[in-house]
Amino acid sequence: MKAAWISHQHIVMIITAIIVGTLARLFTIKEDFRQYPSYPNGYLIHLVTGFISAALGAVAVPALMTKNFVAVTFLSIAIQQFRDVRKAEKDSLQDLENTEYTFRGAAYIDGVAKTFESRNYFSLVVALTTAITMQLVNSKNDWVNILSGVLAGLIVFYLIKRFSKGKTIGDIAEVVPGKIEIRDAALYVDGIFISNHLGSDKAINLFKHEGLAVVIKPHENHFRLTLDHFGQRQAALFEATRAIGLKRYHFTRREFEKGGFVIALIPAIKDINRLIEAVKKTPLLESVKKSRAVMDTNFFGKE
Repeated sequence: MKAAWISHQHIVMIITAIIVGTLARLFTIKEDFRQYPSYPNGYLIHLVTGFISAALGAVAVPALMTKNFVAVTFLSIAIQQFRDVRKAEKDSLQDLENTEYTFRGAAYIDGVAKTFESRNYFSLVVALTTAITMQLVNSKNDWVNILSGVLAGLIVFYLIKRFSKGKTIGDIAEVVPGKIEIRDAALYVDGIFISNHLGSDKAINLFKHEGLAVVIKPHENHFRLTLDHFGQRQAALFEATRAIGLKRYHFTRREFEKGGFVIALIPAIKDINRLIEAVKKTPLLESVKKSRAVMDTNFFGKE
């Protein structure tokens, strides 16, 4: 019985698809750097899982063409593995909660874990698209196949990247510096009551001389549904403290009249511009976003 050797065409197809799929994962690591807890070990983990995802997508087409249908079932196994990776990432971030300046919060952790899982599908889909395109072109010239596959893979990567790209607080709200005031041991920011738990004179002096505050104001009234959510406010506070550190005390307070909220803290690095930028770049959590188009319908009023 003769051994079944893989053809030259399929070898070129698999290698090209793996490279393009892995690059797709590499490009998204930098974009989502703030959502991952460590590097370079974090980078290594993401690249390895991206490479495996790309490999699975790359071998699917040659497997089908050679009628090796058993090999295709590995795609379903891979999906289960990616879900396990998501669970592992979620457990890891939850274990680290007590080591951070402030808590990320359950909603933010869930969003990070979902992002971590979805990026693996980027590699798989891009590699699969690259391999399918090369098989359809099927030119005798390897470079024609390679260029066609790479182009198709990059187009698909661009489309799904745009589709999956989430918004940030800066897209729906204005973030401005807040004026800190102390009234009878109570903390106010732009006239908004924040806390009366400052206690000692030392705490009062710290806020007077080192405190920073920002006010987050929604661009439109319906955006306050997102900004009023505790999970979203906690995520913004976490990004703020990670950007400028935390010496002592941190508060968030909702602004009930106009919507939005206030962050006040005593940072390790007093840099209001960095604080504003960190809050602006805080992702909007998928679990708290509301679709205005759905809310504007009268569906809920129908019987």
